[in-house]
Amino acid sequence: MALKRGLSSAGVQRNRASGSRFPVAILIFFSLLVPLIFFVGRGLHISDQNDILSSPGEKNVNWRERLALQHVKSLFSKEVIDVIAANTNDMGPLSLDFFRKNNLSASWKVIGEKTSITDKINFTAVDARQETPKVKVDVSSGDHAQLVDPAKLARRQLREKRREKRANVLVQQDDESIVKLENAAIERSKSVDSSVLGKYSIWRKENENENSDSTVRLIRDQIIMARVYLSIAKMKNKLDLFQQLQTRLKESQRSVGDATADADLSQSAPEKIKAMGQVLSKAREQLYDCNLVTGKLRAMLQTADEQVRSLKKQSTFLSQLAAKTIPNGIHCLSMRLTIDYYLLSPEKRKFPRSENLENPDLYHYALFSDNVLAASVVVNSTITNAKDPSKHVFHLVTDKLNFGAMNMWFLLNPPGKATIHVENVDEFKWLNSSYCPVLRQLESAAMKNYYFKADHPTTLSSGASNLKYRNPKYLSMLNHLRFYLPQVYPKLDKILFLDDDIVVQKDLIGLWAVDLHGKVNGAVETCGESFHRFDKYLNFSNPHIARNFDPNACGWAYGMNMFDLKEWKKKDITGIYHKWQNMNEDRTLWKLGTLPPGLITFYGLTHPLQKSWHVLGLGYNPSLDRSEIDNAAVVHYNGNMKPWLELAMTKYRGYWTKYIKYDHPYIRSCKLSE
Repeated sequence: MALKRGLSSAGVQRNRASGSRFPVAILIFFSLLVPLIFFVGRGLHISDQNDILSSPGEKNVNWRERLALQHVKSLFSKEVIDVIAANTNDMGPLSLDFFRKNNLSASWKVIGEKTSITDKINFTAVDARQETPKVKVDVSSGDHAQLVDPAKLARRQLREKRREKRANVLVQQDDESIVKLENAAIERSKSVDSSVLGKYSIWRKENENENSDSTVRLIRDQIIMARVYLSIAKMKNKLDLFQQLQTRLKESQRSVGDATADADLSQSAPEKIKAMGQVLSKAREQLYDCNLVTGKLRAMLQTADEQVRSLKKQSTFLSQLAAKTIPNGIHCLSMRLTIDYYLLSPEKRKFPRSENLENPDLYHYALFSDNVLAASVVVNSTITNAKDPSKHVFHLVTDKLNFGAMNMWFLLNPPGKATIHVENVDEFKWLNSSYCPVLRQLESAAMKNYYFKADHPTTLSSGASNLKYRNPKYLSMLNHLRFYLPQVYPKLDKILFLDDDIVVQKDLIGLWAVDLHGKVNGAVETCGESFHRFDKYLNFSNPHIARNFDPNACGWAYGMNMFDLKEWKKKDITGIYHKWQNMNEDRTLWKLGTLPPGLITFYGLTHPLQKSWHVLGLGYNPSLDRSEIDNAAVVHYNGNMKPWLELAMTKYRGYWTKYIKYDHPYIRSCKLSE
């Protein structure tokens, strides 16, 4: 049987699976053998077995030792004898106690099933330079060598290699993977609410909130609790405490006033907070009752909710009122221009290049507006971005009130080489109540009552829901004139309809080259996942609507529409409009506006344009993608926040104001400023 044992340079293979230990016979054998080897190794430096046997200088070795060496030569290799000698020199002879003390584990492998004391024992030497892991002997900490478990060393080195490999993999990741990881982390962070919730205490001045305006909120919290305890003190007849709370409440209310930030508070605010905190602490000790406090807070919450609802109604009313009225500056501009226009001689009121008005080879625009400033932005932005302005013709239609102002503005500010013409809608004699259903309906008593006397509102909040019925655009034929384009321009084949709340940012001649595939209307669709579809605008509980239209059909936008007037006449679009408008006299198919009848009239006859032609929402949506706006050919301020109003969104207003000459004498005199 060969027993493998590694010590320093001599290697021993460990057997993890083996559970055997050294037999008692082997230990007895070692107890007899070790003293013999001790004599060999003591005081000698063994470098070769032949030197041990025959060195002439070794006179200290007696004949017994020489005889022992003769037998050792056949039992041990040179490397094993070197190790034993080295260890006996340093620590003294090995003994059976040494093996017992170190409690050799079961992983020391015993080779061979049968053992005999007469068998040769071969300690297989392994070169330390070739073995991994190395087995080290530590002799610095004690009298005996500390054996290091080779399996532990191997596992440790394996772990280190794995860590190294994992680190290398992470280091060697390419930039694309890192970017993906970062983007994923950013997306995850969006779902996390990072706002810091305030931690307020009404009982003491200290609070942990990092908000710089936390003092204002603390005072208001104290006021709320003071009101709660004020009512409870009155209920329980605590008159002294009631008087103290009332006094501190008035002081706190005066202190906070209309302040929205800590900087707005007076220097005495901290003292008021401290005084109120003391009174509230006293009130809590004497009056606190969970049921009473909870009930009072619930009642206050319901009252506040009613107040918020009422204020929302008033806000809606006022915002709609502001959106539907003309600012003083624009009204001033219109009046001044009107006066100066009628002071002109008739020969000076004519525009040049009138021969272009019916030329079908040019690019024609239809613009119906009663806002001089808005119309000027549409024309100016279109001409500024046109490559060849001489090929563009603008057909403006306004009402009698603004006819003079519109003419005067463009006489003073001609659009370069472009052609412009202004008409008065009230002079279209063919547009009368016998021909136009809308005019006939507007003249009826029922419609007047619907628009002007609905619910007979007496307050701002109750009138908010009825203000939409009073929108002037629903009563003006300028808004419904879009359904009569072939009658207004009988000599034209195509025309581009523009609203007065748009801004042109690119050359639009490409629209005339778009193939509408036999459709009448070219428009940008506005439907998304579940909004701006037909069921949003039409009453599908009505059998006429349900039978003829798809509720999930995609809606589209008025504001920039290419109309093929030849196809319009073939398909009698105006007749279709009249049919449905007559059916809606009792307003059971749709409520208000021109978009619902437009969706019905052009159903199946609309060709979708690319969305980059027309971007909507600048009048109501504060979260539009800025790149989409910048890349759009036309941007549309649809909604209540028109760019000429004070309630316009500042972030979008610059797209509109860049086309206004604020140094113009008329604009300056009417105090119109950017």
